Amino acid sequence: MYKLCFYVPETHVEAVKTAVFAAGGGRIGDYDSCCWQVLGQGQFRPLAGSDPFLGKQGEIEQVDEYRVELVCDEAHIATVLAALKAAHPYEEPAYDVLQVVTEFPA
Repeated sequence: MYKLCFYVPETHVEAVKTAVFAAGGGRIGDYDSCCWQVLGQGQFRPLAGSDPFLGKQGEIEQVDEYRVELVCDEAHIATVLAALKAAHPYEEPAYDVLQVVTEFPA
């Protein structure tokens, strides 16, 4: 099992979540479309050679973004990451994937 965390601008949060869920992310037992999200503010500066969705090269940009967390099984993680990248508006979406322990020894 994996935990996926990604950051997405407020304008695209529902579209990216929909793509990730359709690819198999966010399933827990008999439930789907499961996630946790919180609104915050992201910051970045596009460098030379970038093609930013927001902002201008060389200038710091701050934007309202959601941090979205969900689980994903091993069979779907590659497809879920591909869906995230395809649906996300940023040239380089920020995300991390952590392997989680689902059972502890007695």
